Amino acid sequence: MRMTQFFLPLVKDVTQDAQIASHKLMLKAGMMCQESAGLYAWLPLGLRVLKKVEEIIRQEQDRIGGQEILLPVIQSADLWKQSDRYESYGKEMLRIRDRHDREYLFSPTNEEAVTNIFKRFVKSYRQLPSILYHIQWKFRDEIRPRFGVMRCREFLMKDAYSFDVDAQTARETYFKMMASYLRTFSRMGLTVVPVRADTGPIGGDLSHEFHILAQTGESRLYYDKAFDELHYDDEIDVEKILSLYAMEEGMHDPKICPVSKENLREARGIEVGHIFNFGTKYTKGLEAGVTGKNGEIIYPECGSYGIGLGRLVAGVIEAFRDEHGIIWPESIAPFKVGLINVKESDDTTRLCADDTYKKLQAHGVEVLYDDTQESPGVKFNRMDLIGLPWQVIVGPRDWQEGKVEIKNRKTGAREKMSPAELYQKFL
Repeated sequence: MRMTQFFLPLVKDVTQDAQIASHKLMLKAGMMCQESAGLYAWLPLGLRVLKKVEEIIRQEQDRIGGQEILLPVIQSADLWKQSDRYESYGKEMLRIRDRHDREYLFSPTNEEAVTNIFKRFVKSYRQLPSILYHIQWKFRDEIRPRFGVMRCREFLMKDAYSFDVDAQTARETYFKMMASYLRTFSRMGLTVVPVRADTGPIGGDLSHEFHILAQTGESRLYYDKAFDELHYDDEIDVEKILSLYAMEEGMHDPKICPVSKENLREARGIEVGHIFNFGTKYTKGLEAGVTGKNGEIIYPECGSYGIGLGRLVAGVIEAFRDEHGIIWPESIAPFKVGLINVKESDDTTRLCADDTYKKLQAHGVEVLYDDTQESPGVKFNRMDLIGLPWQVIVGPRDWQEGKVEIKNRKTGAREKMSPAELYQKFL
């Protein structure tokens, strides 16, 4: 994509309510703009990141047997009344009526809706286990939206729902989902700690929050230093992970903490995911029973599993940034390479930069090509702000030597190489 054709509205001065780094940087870098309190429009640069995050999540959900569906954002109130959550959920739920005075709501979560689909089409234990997930917009009327997309009112969320024949297989599914989450966050370069959590209005007796470590995190965590040495690859020992101590400040009691002071770590964390195992709360509540092995009616054991995609994007920025701007991990960067022509007015340099752009694209590299007439300083600062992993710099002096300069945004390291070496590097 050429910069002269790309909609990238950078903002120099942000509003006073932008208090944390991710909020400020997402506005400055033209990733989003605010429509009203707690409501944001995602602009091209931000949407590219959001889509990259979505695809990693989708791949990892598919990997454990999840099947994607898409539910409507507007739900009938009748199901929520049947599960006894319509009144108890609180003012965060946006309740509406249609022209016929029928009650509806803007979905804050989907336990009832998915269980109702399950009830209509699954009749036998032989059809279990089942994991259904979708990626859809949600609305929760936060009393005080803040921190940009970290705590907003309308947000994109992946929520999955599992149905198992008994408590043991439900626990196994819970473990599979935990491993899926750990791989998901690891692929984004994040250090994540799963901590035991309160189940809240969803219910159940087994729940974990996933916190990424960041200095500006809203939660204070206490955890075993063994987490720092874990690597989340194909083989993840969930039992071992659950045996390690990890608590938020409100649940941490130094007097009974089993970890020695030498091995106990304290850090700030940002919650980006939450998983629950709530048994038969919704299958019984909505009478979603199936025929068991001996012909009896059984109520499947269930779980729900959420990741806030926008919150995750903001969390990545909190974890990966410096005084110049964002530093994107390659896996979710909006573009892999920022190509800079330092002298657009020079015909030879422009032709060389154009050629480099075309060949990088031909090699399948996502490139944002700064072909504007602005000064080199402006171009460098802009590329540092938006945080693309690599900068390829084409200048007349280097090109005379048959070289281009390449800069690693994360380390700042620079080196010169021939175009052939450059293309080989990004194969």
